[in-house]
Amino acid sequence: MLYLTHTAHWQFLGLIVGFLAWILTMTTAGLNEWRLWRVGNATIISSGEAWVGIWRTCFYSHVLPDMENCRSISISDSFLPVEIPVAQVLMMLAAIFGLAANICAAVAVRMAYFSVEDRRSIRLVFLLAGALYLLTGTSSLVPLAWNMNSVLKNSTIDFPPEFQIPAPPVSQRVGSAIGVGLCASVATLLSGLLFLCYRYAWRAVSTAGPGDQLNGPWTVTTLPRKSELVNRAGMDNAAFHSE
Repeated sequence: MLYLTHTAHWQFLGLIVGFLAWILTMTTAGLNEWRLWRVGNATIISSGEAWVGIWRTCFYSHVLPDMENCRSISISDSFLPVEIPVAQVLMMLAAIFGLAANICAAVAVRMAYFSVEDRRSIRLVFLLAGALYLLTGTSSLVPLAWNMNSVLKNSTIDFPPEFQIPAPPVSQRVGSAIGVGLCASVATLLSGLLFLCYRYAWRAVSTAGPGDQLNGPWTVTTLPRKSELVNRAGMDNAAFHSE
């Protein structure tokens, strides 16, 4: 049986970081502030700035100054640039991959902390958790970088009239959602590297030799039973009778 509790502390930290990064990734997908769209005409948009996310657009209006006016964005909308539908798909895949990665990572850390019978199983689970974390980070990093590049280039979106958002914008700024998502992606990639770098996942699967401190051989020592102690106490010592 393998006792690897002292070898998986960094991986336990990777599990915590990966779980928090997964939550931030899902938060990023739901935020509206991917693009801050500044408009010159404040007739409808009173704040002069609209928020463009991957699922909806929002702004404040003179009609309801204390409420956001939002319209949903569908993946089938023809006016959207390609980076927004791609972001919708990849961010959902990142959430699914992240859930699977956290489950595999939790199982892997549990196996290391509570010992395993077979080294093959712990090797597979640690490598699978690391690969899933890397896949999660990549799936979220690609749409974030793509949309950030579009913002920096001030790429426009031809919104239909019902959105009441004029195009092109005067300027654009990268929203807080992209910043949060980039931090989550880097943290997820770091968690994946921690699991892939787990040393016992890359060791040989063959049975360890006689010098292996993890697998033995072990010396078994048994204490004498109480009845045996009593019998020995009642026996005469021949050394006293020899004199």
